[in-house]
Amino acid sequence: MRYFIALSYYGKDYHGWQNQPNAISVQEVIEKALSTLLGQETPIMGAGRTDAGVHAKNMFAHFDSDVVFENENLCYRLNALLPKDVAIQNIFAVVPEAHARFHATSRTYLYRIALEKNAFNFESAYFIKQKLDIPKMQAAAESLLNYKDFQCFSKTNTDVKTYNCNIMNVHFELVDDELHFTIQADRFLRNMVRAIVGTLINIGLGKINVSDLHTIIQSKNRQEAGYSVPAHGLYLIHISYPETIKNGN
Repeated sequence: MRYFIALSYYGKDYHGWQNQPNAISVQEVIEKALSTLLGQETPIMGAGRTDAGVHAKNMFAHFDSDVVFENENLCYRLNALLPKDVAIQNIFAVVPEAHARFHATSRTYLYRIALEKNAFNFESAYFIKQKLDIPKMQAAAESLLNYKDFQCFSKTNTDVKTYNCNIMNVHFELVDDELHFTIQADRFLRNMVRAIVGTLINIGLGKINVSDLHTIIQSKNRQEAGYSVPAHGLYLIHISYPETIKNGN
């Protein structure tokens, strides 16, 4: 049987999602707990690879097992074994060919920018002291919908076959003393969201113009784009799947 795990984690103390040879990852701690409870080695496959320090409010992974268990009971026991910064929301059966990574139809990220110094969000939002021109940032963000190739926002030396991404939605929203940037796409390149936010902040600070974004994207050069904002403000907040992955049994 194949199962999906719905989970969340606070990424501060982890070297990203994926297993690392000399650093702790979210995947590692879940695999250890799951293997202990099922009594056999149980590798899991995540929907994506969040970088070190990035958080996830809505992450999925899949695993295969022939061990009989009650989904709710396993979920409860997993949470009891896992550290406080990793939480399992649900475990459910899916069709055998369902894949947490390849069957995801879209992913949505949130980046939190703190506009005022706040003693309670310095580890969960990126504080910008200077005043930002938010309408210009919004205009630049919306122009991203006109493009497909985002090589300029990707880390170099990656093994991807294409830099094309279909951005479906992008917007800014003021939430109390924070500016929230939300972006939805079918896929994301490594470091893409953080590089986009850094570029939009440069526009908001008046360092570059909205019209410069076209030149940056056309250059396909990471050095032409803005800086990569810190990981602690980035959250994976939603992953969409087709209804057909669910097991009707």
